[in-house]
Amino acid sequence: MKQPLGIILAGGLATRMGGGDKALLPLGRGTLLSSVVDRLEPQVAGIALNANGDPARFDGALPVIADSIGGFAGPLAGVLAGLDWAAGQGAGWIVTAAGDTPFFPCDLVPRLMLAAEEASAPIALAATHDAERGPMRQPTFGLWSVALRDELRAALEAGTRKVVVFTRAHGAAQAVWPDQPFDPFFNVNTPEDLARAETLLQGAAS
Repeated sequence: MKQPLGIILAGGLATRMGGGDKALLPLGRGTLLSSVVDRLEPQVAGIALNANGDPARFDGALPVIADSIGGFAGPLAGVLAGLDWAAGQGAGWIVTAAGDTPFFPCDLVPRLMLAAEEASAPIALAATHDAERGPMRQPTFGLWSVALRDELRAALEAGTRKVVVFTRAHGAAQAVWPDQPFDPFFNVNTPEDLARAETLLQGAAS
């Protein structure tokens, strides 16, 4: 399996942050988006940003690809946009990462690739281990075969919106990470979450 392309999903409405682009919120010396790029870039062959609206609001460092399915259809629409873009690049796989999750694992991609290869699966999703509930899937962090794009387009047009519904139907594999000392897939939804991310970042740097 060749190194996949990376797709940062930033097409959400950010209602709990008052709207706008969560990915552009400040974190440390950069933004949430720059933190995600810094973690993803060494793991993939190239990166695009999935976001809707005027792409000029981003700095132009990354290609910006919009959903092809209208009406804010959720993460699956961003996955489809990424698969279509990757197909145009001649790539066979993409890895998706959420634009509001600055501490995801630095071994995300190799472990997802290994899980997909071992299960001969066209999708592998990340998960964290919960002592009480077992593996908790992180549906915006996954490895996806470009060969799925027509099936995904048909599913979206038929009304499928939940990642788990589509991935379960395709026998998705999973790779599991511990949720201690904190959940590496912790994402920023509220101003309080952003403050916690700043604290975690300072702790990592000290």
